[in-house]
Amino acid sequence: MQATLRILILTQWYPPEPALLLQELAQTLLARGHDVTVLTGFPNYPSGMLYPGYHVRLRQREVLAGVPVVRVPLYPEHSRSGAGRMLNYVSFALSSALLGPWLLKRPDVIFVYHPPLTIGLPATLLSRLWRVPFVYQIQDMWPETLHATGMLRNERLLNLVSSFAQFVYARASRIFVISPGFRRNLLDKGVPAEKVYVISNWAEFEDGSLGEGDCELATSLGLAGRFNVMFAGNMGEAQGLETVIEAAALLRDLPEVQFVLVGDGVASPRLKQAVQEKNLPNVRFLGRYPQQTMPSLYALADVLLVHLKNEPLFEITIPHKVLTYLGAGKPILAAVAGDAASLVIEAGAGIACPPENPQALCDAVRCLYSMSIEERQTLGEHGLQAAHTRFSRNELVGRMEAALQVAALRQW
Repeated sequence: MQATLRILILTQWYPPEPALLLQELAQTLLARGHDVTVLTGFPNYPSGMLYPGYHVRLRQREVLAGVPVVRVPLYPEHSRSGAGRMLNYVSFALSSALLGPWLLKRPDVIFVYHPPLTIGLPATLLSRLWRVPFVYQIQDMWPETLHATGMLRNERLLNLVSSFAQFVYARASRIFVISPGFRRNLLDKGVPAEKVYVISNWAEFEDGSLGEGDCELATSLGLAGRFNVMFAGNMGEAQGLETVIEAAALLRDLPEVQFVLVGDGVASPRLKQAVQEKNLPNVRFLGRYPQQTMPSLYALADVLLVHLKNEPLFEITIPHKVLTYLGAGKPILAAVAGDAASLVIEAGAGIACPPENPQALCDAVRCLYSMSIEERQTLGEHGLQAAHTRFSRNELVGRMEAALQVAALRQW
């Protein structure tokens, strides 16, 4: 019988920010009998503006969906400014390291969510102070992401970030990665193979089909009677959504087809300006929606789109939206390379095309548009089946729980 653990989840981002994965992890661990607390910042991602009802203060305690949450100060920021982003990251790292020991009981193990890499500072300090191990989950590979998104180009600084990453990896008891490519990356950096676990993110799914969707909602959003290719999520530099705008220009001859962009981010104003300048009637921006309302929007999509820039890093990453899309039971258009595209193809859940290639994206949309409704339904059903089996939350959290149990036995 497994022992009950006192688990601290250390993360800069947590709901109401779009970090539902962490809330689901916390809830599942609680349901399995563990004592779980979250240490996080005040919600401001992805806009950089504090969410309504929140004010930065020395500390705040709340309970979200049954999970105790302790918030500590940070500098709200999420612009394209490298200095501003770094201030955001460092402010949370320092406040969580300094205030954490005063606000929290000593845990048995710390689960650390990365990015940003600066989370490794409080992870290391709290681990040493409490003499408990930490398990480090990598969702985004640094410094590769900083270079790929253009946030940091200075080679000396990138090397400094790389050195700090090695420092953190060496002190982590276990490291969770979300793709085989991430594991290869760490092994190439000298991280011991026995320390690295490939544990994918999980897919959430509805009980059964999403159905035909709300007709009134579709009409009010301008989606009724159209073939809707929907992108949902952060609109940042990594997503390279300028390609979508260019593909839309190539699809003017199919007035039924439109791209629907749901979400927000630093690239959003630039994308809207490009659509206006090109006078494109087939691109629609819906803005950001609460996570719990997204199934109603997915139900109105004919195709769900994921796109990333054509960078080596993105060949080894699997965006969480791919798994969310599987659970939505809709055909997926994966305009990405590497692990994410392979996942979609192997699941039989959609089609793939090269990233940052407007013509290839245009051709892929035409291909999906030309399919019968039954053919597209089959793709969606395959995705839903993969969500229920390979990417089940209970299965994957169970693997995390087992690794946390082993880590907690580490002797200091």
